[in-house]
Amino acid sequence: MVKTSDFVYDLPPASIAQVPAEPRDAARLLVADGLADHRFHELPELLEAGDLVVVNRTRVRRARLLGHKEEGGGRVEALLLRPTSRGWEALLRPSRRLRPGSRLRFGEIRATVVAGPERGEGLLELDSGEVPLEEAVDRCGEIPLPPYFTGRLDDPERYQTVYASRPGSAAAPTAGLHFTPGVLRRLGERGVDLAAVDLDIGVDTFRPIAEEQLEEHRMHREDYSVGAETAAAVAAAQSRGGRVVAVGTTVVRALESAANAAGEIVPGLGSTDLFITPGYRFRAVDLLVTNFHVPGSTLVVLVAAFMGESWREVYRVALERGYRFLSFGDAMLAGRAR
Repeated sequence: MVKTSDFVYDLPPASIAQVPAEPRDAARLLVADGLADHRFHELPELLEAGDLVVVNRTRVRRARLLGHKEEGGGRVEALLLRPTSRGWEALLRPSRRLRPGSRLRFGEIRATVVAGPERGEGLLELDSGEVPLEEAVDRCGEIPLPPYFTGRLDDPERYQTVYASRPGSAAAPTAGLHFTPGVLRRLGERGVDLAAVDLDIGVDTFRPIAEEQLEEHRMHREDYSVGAETAAAVAAAQSRGGRVVAVGTTVVRALESAANAAGEIVPGLGSTDLFITPGYRFRAVDLLVTNFHVPGSTLVVLVAAFMGESWREVYRVALERGYRFLSFGDAMLAGRAR
């Protein structure tokens, strides 16, 4: 069995980025093959004509709701994760004071605890009256910034990608935060195609794995969508010998969840709890653009599965050279281990 501790590394607090790079594409970019230092705006020149860049266009929902219990008035906080047929999955604090039937109020949104909370997670029934729920959440909620980010964002849009469209996530696909319209334009000029998926990011991106044995961890389900155009773009890139470049671990999970045994992307909607660990056989993705992630997290495990043992040296070098880590940090470009 594989130990979770095998994916823990020492991350000094000073290496956690507390200020976003400005402009976005000024972030540093470490190319894992050769350990060469670049800036993110150089990405188009590091790719080749015929490659395909795939991004996650999900938008971060203003999913952090602050309110109170209707009985007793105690403060309560809910982080909305995903809607289900029974209600909204949410992280609740303080969970010890809540039980099924508890009634909560978040501005114009009324909520009832349907199930849980267990380990801080519960199921909520939400009622925004005559106002559409997404509109009410957008008015009443806050952007749920990562817990390790102690800085301040003057512009909440800085935690959205420039191509974000449909709200759905509890966290940003952070590798995409480095893209600018200029970088996207120059990719096209270089003959690099662009495609998109949607994967609504949930709670696993926020926290380390709790279990000692990796095999015992269970991923939360996340909804994804891969359109017919994206499936066709992947097939076209593969047929011409181009590389499929996933921007972020969420794109990897979406494409790999949608891929069949032959490596063909099957378009459609889905829900995935795919946990990519070392030994996984990748079917669709050749290159990965990603930030440097929380020690002992599912994201580090995915990177290790993708890169092989070289991930340790890349992370060591990045820390040694002063790269900035986590959501607002720098990025790397890595190839799939062969």
